[in-house]
Order: sequence, then structure tokens, then C-alpha cells
Amino acid sequence: MELTHYTPFSLSSPPKFFFNPQKLRCSFNLTCISSHFPSISIGFLQNSKTKQIMVNARDTSAEIDTVVIEKPSETLRFEISGGYPAPFGATARDGGVNFAIFSGNSVSATLCLITLSDLQENKITEQISLDPLVHKTGDVWHVLLKGNFDDMLYGYRFDGPFLPEGHYYDSSRIILDPYAKVSGFIILAVISRGNYGELGPEGNCWPQMAGMIPSPNDESQFDWQGDLPLKHPLRELVIYEIHVRGFTMHESSGTKSPGTYLGMIEKLDHLKELGVNCIELMPCQEFNELEYYNYNSAMGDYKYFSSSCSQYFLVFMDELLGYSTTSYFSPMIRYSYSGLRNCGREAINEFKLLVREAHKRGIEVIMDVVFNHTAEGNQKGPILSFRGIDNSVFYMLAPKGEFYNYSGCGNTFNCNHPVVRQFIVDCLRYWVTEMHVDGFRFDLASIMTRGSSPPLLDMISNDPVLCSVKLIAEAWDCGGLYQVGGFPHWGIWSEWNGKYRDMVRLFIKGTDGFAGAFAECLCGSPNLYKEGGRRPWHSINFLCAHDGFSLADLVTYNEKHNLANGENNMDGENHNNSWNCGQEGELATISVKKLRQRQMRNFILCLMVSQGVPMIYMGDEYGHTKGGNNNSYCHDNYINYFRWDKKEEVASDFFRFCCLMTKFRSECESLALNEFPTSERLQWHGHIPERPDWSETSRFVAFTLRDLVKGEIYVAFNTSHLPVTVTLPDRPGYRWEPLVDTSKPTPFDFLSTDVSERETALKQFQQFLDGNLYPMLSYSSVILLLKPNNIDQIS
Repeated sequence: MELTHYTPFSLSSPPKFFFNPQKLRCSFNLTCISSHFPSISIGFLQNSKTKQIMVNARDTSAEIDTVVIEKPSETLRFEISGGYPAPFGATARDGGVNFAIFSGNSVSATLCLITLSDLQENKITEQISLDPLVHKTGDVWHVLLKGNFDDMLYGYRFDGPFLPEGHYYDSSRIILDPYAKVSGFIILAVISRGNYGELGPEGNCWPQMAGMIPSPNDESQFDWQGDLPLKHPLRELVIYEIHVRGFTMHESSGTKSPGTYLGMIEKLDHLKELGVNCIELMPCQEFNELEYYNYNSAMGDYKYFSSSCSQYFLVFMDELLGYSTTSYFSPMIRYSYSGLRNCGREAINEFKLLVREAHKRGIEVIMDVVFNHTAEGNQKGPILSFRGIDNSVFYMLAPKGEFYNYSGCGNTFNCNHPVVRQFIVDCLRYWVTEMHVDGFRFDLASIMTRGSSPPLLDMISNDPVLCSVKLIAEAWDCGGLYQVGGFPHWGIWSEWNGKYRDMVRLFIKGTDGFAGAFAECLCGSPNLYKEGGRRPWHSINFLCAHDGFSLADLVTYNEKHNLANGENNMDGENHNNSWNCGQEGELATISVKKLRQRQMRNFILCLMVSQGVPMIYMGDEYGHTKGGNNNSYCHDNYINYFRWDKKEEVASDFFRFCCLMTKFRSECESLALNEFPTSERLQWHGHIPERPDWSETSRFVAFTLRDLVKGEIYVAFNTSHLPVTVTLPDRPGYRWEPLVDTSKPTPFDFLSTDVSERETALKQFQQFLDGNLYPMLSYSSVILLLKPNNIDQIS
């Protein structure tokens, strides 16, 4: 006889169950026995003719006789041994696979093995009950199996208390291992469905998920072709916030694999042309796009969850809304072209290929990660992973077990518990070391600082792997904690500067009282970051992002128009600091449309001449509109898709302007300073040189900046409804030459050297420039360069 494992039987024909000497026959449930009789020990025996499970049970007084469960013999697939408590997850070692998982409050654990075909039919292939005397060390369950794991997946069942005060154990649920991940060179993923938007069996929106098991004999690995971290200085980045599916899903993309990692690779050259050297991927960790799948009568289609969209719903509902991660170590499988092929291995290689090809083009890859909450929601949410493993450890709970909801999505991840913070650090390390990503943007990062002594940020900041990558915080949460300028930083954390967005929007649209605040934004927000010892590049400057208006809608709508969401326009932010330029909506007069184009150029110019790190939102480079929808979380359609046909329509217009502005920024040493600018470099001006107007009614800001490459740059913003003629600073022996004027039509808005009528355009300014003057229309901005007089007047 040899020691082996328990192979599950069909409940329709249960095995014989005997108590010696009475020989009573009855039904049997191993999980039930283990949970009700903790002192039970179970031995698994097999000979050539029959398979038996020997159960010895004791009560408080005496030993109960042996229980024998007989089952016809079949070929065993696995050899079982005690295993090791580390590392967590499924790890190939010792000629087999070791499984280890933390669960501090469970009383029993069962390892469930599932083939891909059984997964799609909601079946379990094999179950292995773990003996706490053999397979548990401290709070870690573990087991080592040897056998054939081809196309095999796994999950767990845990039993324990089910109490509203903090525990949600349910042994009927198959629980996803949070550490389902890569192990060494072995590729793993979380598997549920292969095709985006495809319902599970019987129309199930939450089909069973399972983690891949590494093959002990699989030595294949992805060919990185010598890929190494690019390590661009943060101050030199131009970030592009992008959604994988939305970027190429529209039919006009013309890609072979629309809506996928491969599709994005086909369009990376567009980003290179735009001048982007860093993409910020909106969540690409496994999530369920069907979480809120239902019929949307407003659009006449079905409502999806889209990870491109906001969690900042202002309608309080019982279920979480927004970013919704189900597995943190797995890329989103349904963003791949290959889907479930080869049990998801090819899908993960597609993500790696995206990173490798981006790096070849000099583009870094940052991931938007959501460690503030999970897809399990509040007490009414599903039991998927963390809740079924140890709810009281992984979530922040009130004394009576209620979920704290600082995320606005039903639960709050307990980031500063020792187990949870180690999980987060391990996860971040994985994406850096195994997937070669260059950094992270942390959604609602202020949640990670909640607690009496929050150590997670300290761990991340001082981790030898993570301290060298880009770390960007969204420095607020939905519980009222707002830390822009005050986020714990260790000298390496940058922040999404929400105050930059607000102040620039207000000034550009012509609101009184913001000239001084606007000037601070141009300097990299020293009012927020200088006192704390930080630098200009700790400010990530943005005007639009995935939540809120797009750039085109910012100048087209005064009010949100979210009826398409099916929430009676009650969702989304009401205060957008937008201005429609005189008429609401896209149907407008020619003069209004021209003003809107001018304002869009003003915003881009401001973004590119500001100290700090500029971030562009996907589609803003061609003027993408969502029809005034500022909370497009549920639209897997044209509302969120990048319109390549529209981009081509403006390729020689607004897109050209954006490309030239990013190029200009990269050429100017002074626009990416390592320190905040001082009077040695920067001078402020008003309508008259060196006389800036910081009054409450001022709508004019101008400055000159000394540049080691360009010489000296003059930049001015007139956000008044009235035109103005400004006097330029006097520089004997030099003259000012116009480069950018947002009031001019294309191509004269940016007088690059390839403009065929550039000489004629410059001559039109000559009369003013001879008098050291420059005329500015209302709502316009300009850039002029200082040129020596001893060269040809038209360079």
C-alpha cells in the first residue's frame, strides 16, 4: 500500500461508509466531518483492488472505531506530501507543484483541481482535503503534489465561521488564490472566460475563476530580446493615459487584433509621433467587465463595466462601482487576442510583447493599480477570493463587522495589515521583475495611508526593487482625505496634481481671481511641493483624465450629459470648471467652434510649458468627444473608443499642433527643470515688461524663461474677452520672433520651419515687432523666441 490522496466521488452514488463494529451504512461529507470533529485524522490508502479512506475520530472520552470509505479503484493522477508554507501561490519545485495560501481563521481547507473543460462547465475535477496536522504551518495551508498538471487549474474551498461581525467562510464556494501568478519562468494566469463580454454558462455574469498551475517540466520562457528598463528621468516624461481595449476597438483602427494588447502594438508609432515616452495603462489586472451587465434602455444596448472609467459615482448604491480588480497577479486575459489558448499562457506573452515593443520605441509602461478596494464589494457582494479566505484580515471593518467604504465602492482594502501589505509589495515586485513594467499609478492612494501607523508606503519606498521605479499617487480618496501636496513621499512619490487641473481650467476660461494660482501651476506648484523638499517633477500635471470631461467636451459643455448611462443624469461630477464658449453642445456657430479650437490649443500650450510632468488623456490629441458624458464607465462603444477616422481628419490641424508642442517641450532644457525656477531664470510680466498683474481682476499672465538651448522664451496668456497689445521685454541686439499663436489657423498657429508660407506670416508681424510689441486676441496664448539681430530677419 502507498500513501495517496482522496479522489472525489459522485454524490449520486456515494461510497459505503462503515462504523466498526456496527457496520452502519450512511452518506458521507468529508468537509462536514472535518469541521465538526477537529480531532479527526484521515489516512488515504490504496491497493491494487480498492481505494479506502481510513478515518480515526476521537471525542473527549474515547476513540471511535475506524471509518472505512470504499470506492472502486481508478488510476491516480497525483502523489501528495506535506509541502512548504512559502512562497505563496502555486510554485513548481521538487519535481511537483507546491501550493501555499494564508487563511488565519479557517478551520478546514480543500485544494480544488479543475481542467479547463470542467471550468467552463462549472465542474470540479479533483478535490484534495488538507490535514491541518500535516498541511498547515501557522496560518498557512500548504501541500506538494506530483503528477500531470497539463491544462490544469486550481482554487480552494475554506470552511470556518460565517459571522456578520467579520467572517464570510462558505465551503460551497471555490475561492481564487490571490497569489495566482508567475513562478520563476513559468507563466500563470487567472482563467474564467476567454472572450470580452461573453457570458458564462447559463448566462452567468460571475462564472467560476481559477488560477493556472505551473508545469514542473515547462522550461519555456518569453524572449525579452535583451529588454532592459529605460529609466527615463521623471522630469522628461510625457505621459499618455490609455485604455487597452478602447484604443483600437473602433473599426476605423484597421488593426488585425482590435481591442487587444496586439492591437495596441500596431498603433504604438502613433504615440511615438505624438511625442509620448510613457504610457499609463488603465487597469490591466484581471477584472470582470460583466459586473454590472444589464440592459441600458437609454442606449438600447447592454451596459458593461469598463475599466476605462470612473469609480467616483456620486450616486450612493449598495454595490461598488468602477475599477474592480479580481486578481492582482494576472493580466486581463480578455484584452488578449489569444484568450484562453494554451490555458492563458499566450495571453500573458501578449502583454509582455506590448511592454517589449513599447520599450523598443523608447516608451515606458506604467500601470494603473487599484489597491484601495476589490471586486467583492460590501456585505452584499460576491465571495470570490479575499472575503472567502480571511475577510477580517483583508478588509477594513468597523467593530460590528460593517465594511468601511473610503473607496466609494463598497469595501476598503486593509492595506496596512502585515499580510495585506506584503501581498501588495509582492504583487508590485512581480509586475516589475516578471512583466518589466516601469512604474505604477495608485488609484485613490490616500487609502494606503489610513491607519494609526501606516507602514505600506514605507515598505514600497524602501524596497530595493520598487524604489527605482515610477510611483505616482492619486492623493485622495472618497472618504474625504485629500493629500495633494502632502502625500507621504520619501522623496520619490509623485502625485496627480488635481489642483493644477482645477486652477488651469478656471484661469483659461477667464475666471477672475486665479492669475497668481495659475502662475504657481506654470512653475510646477512650488506652493504645494517646495516646502516638503520635493521637486517640480513630483507634480503630474493633467487637464483631463479617464473620469470627467474630455478636452473637447471641456470647451463644449457647461453641464454634464450622462443620460446615456441610464442613471437619469444623477451620476458624475457636477462641478467641472468647463466653459462651452457660448453655446451648449456640438451644434454651434462657426465663431464658437473656432473659439473652442483656440481654447484647446491654449490648454495644450499651458500643459507643455508648465514645470512638472505633463499627462495627456487618450483621444485629446484629436479632440475626442463623449457627447458631454463625464462618467462613461459603462460604455463599451464609440463613446470610449479612440476614433482613428476623426484623428485622420485633424492630422494636419490639432493633432499637428499637439505633436509640435511636445517636440518643442523636449527641445527646451528649461521646461523640464530639476529644481523650481528662480528669478535667475524666470521673470514675470504684464502688459508691460516686469510689471505683472496679480490683482483679482487680472486675466493676463506672461513670463520669460532663459533656456540653454533656445536662448530665451517669452510666453503669454490672455484669457480676457478683450484683445490686448503687449509690450515685449527689451533685449538690445536681439529681436523677438513669433513661434506659436493659438489665435491663428493651422498651420500658422505653430510656425515650424516646414510651413511653406512661414516667411510671409512673419512679415505680417514685423510692424509690431519693430516697436517691440505683439497683438494678442482674446482667449489666446503665444510663444516667442529671442533671436540675434545679426542674422537674417526671417530665420
